Amino acid sequence: MIALSLAEIATIVGGKSSDIPDPAVLVTGPVVIDSREVKTGSLFVAFPGERVDGHDYAERAVEAGAAAVLAARPVGVPAIVVDDVQTALGALARAVVERLGTDVVALTGSAGKTSTKDLIAQVLQRHAPTVWTPGSLNNEIGLPLTALRADDGTRHLVLEMGARGIGHIRYLTGLTPPRIGLVLNVGSAHIGEFGGREQIAQAKGELVEALPPAEQGGVAVLNADDPFVRAMAERTRARVTFFGEDPEADVRAENVRLTENGQPSFSLHTPTGCSDVTLRLYGEHHVSNALAAAAVAHELGMPVEEIATALSEAGTLSRWRMEVTERPDGVTIVNDAYNANPESMRAALRALASMGRAAQAQGGRTWAVLGKMAELGDASLAEHDAVGRLAVRLNVSKLVAVGDREASWLQLGAYNEGSWGEESVHVSDARAAVDLLRSELRPGDVVLVKASRSVGLEQVALALLDSEGEVAGR
Repeated sequence: MIALSLAEIATIVGGKSSDIPDPAVLVTGPVVIDSREVKTGSLFVAFPGERVDGHDYAERAVEAGAAAVLAARPVGVPAIVVDDVQTALGALARAVVERLGTDVVALTGSAGKTSTKDLIAQVLQRHAPTVWTPGSLNNEIGLPLTALRADDGTRHLVLEMGARGIGHIRYLTGLTPPRIGLVLNVGSAHIGEFGGREQIAQAKGELVEALPPAEQGGVAVLNADDPFVRAMAERTRARVTFFGEDPEADVRAENVRLTENGQPSFSLHTPTGCSDVTLRLYGEHHVSNALAAAAVAHELGMPVEEIATALSEAGTLSRWRMEVTERPDGVTIVNDAYNANPESMRAALRALASMGRAAQAQGGRTWAVLGKMAELGDASLAEHDAVGRLAVRLNVSKLVAVGDREASWLQLGAYNEGSWGEESVHVSDARAAVDLLRSELRPGDVVLVKASRSVGLEQVALALLDSEGEVAGR
């Protein structure tokens, strides 16, 4: 973060000094909410958590080098006391971003946000110093913490924005007003909370509504292949640029194909030229993510050849998102267990099918180890059933459905589609899945592991990659 005195911070957040001997002391380190991450000059933000209260760690944070604590009450060490810590953190982030004048790129969507954000970050980093959201810290706490990592040298700030209801993205854009806003898609993620895709589209579109008008540099980057997203062009004052495989998209892919390993290759077309791209990522769904990143980079002035090179060299920055690892015995583990919704589940299964074609030609098999997709509401039964059916249609060799009710629906879909005998199996938990796989995997097999984050199926992938690994009980 840029250096600010405690007095300046107190003014920005409307707080009162408590036990601060010298208000001129500068905050020069990172702003953190975990006392274990404190560095010299940090500002420690004391949030009450589900199990612990950050205020109880204020003294430890100062002892570790924090200049002060942002707190809701006096804590016996130098502190700026505010009525609401979250509101104060947001106000500090907005003040810092405005002072820096950096280009803010914000993105949202039902699926692919983190993968696309990682692509954008890797492309823009070649162009100029860039700060981006780590992992999926895309909420009212993670977003301002990311913004506060920017400093005087930061040229681009790339922020992922999540939403669980109407008004959430509007709130986030108020903290860090973007100049460029990217909307990837409108799918079924959290449909149980929103109530329908129309409501999801309403929420996601708050991003383009927050953009400055075209004459002030505002740009809305929209997916031409998604009708819900394409319609958002009517909701913004910003200039609109479209990406997708639609032949009329400003940034588009032509001649899309997959390598024998399931990695997408295509010709990238922009208004200034074209260049070939072959991604290191797995699955055709990453074509759309790459086009989104290319469209943002094009708007920020990068030439198409540089964009194509950066995309072709980009990898996975965030854990458990199509992480592909080949074991010494020739078994390939695809850990995509960070989260799941119907769209990302279908994309992962298609990627598995593509990756497995070469393996199956050599006698290997494809395994889909799948668990619950959360927050689908009344659509849950139908969506789990459809995923089970898709696994069969894609000729996945083995389906292992892990968990309770939703897992039984996955297996039922596969059964009704024609998966009988040993082609699909329902197991109770991650430990049972690991036991089954360890006894049956053979060289050349490809194993996809995917479910919603709450299921914890990453344990399966991690245990399969470590012959001594144990699975925690759930």
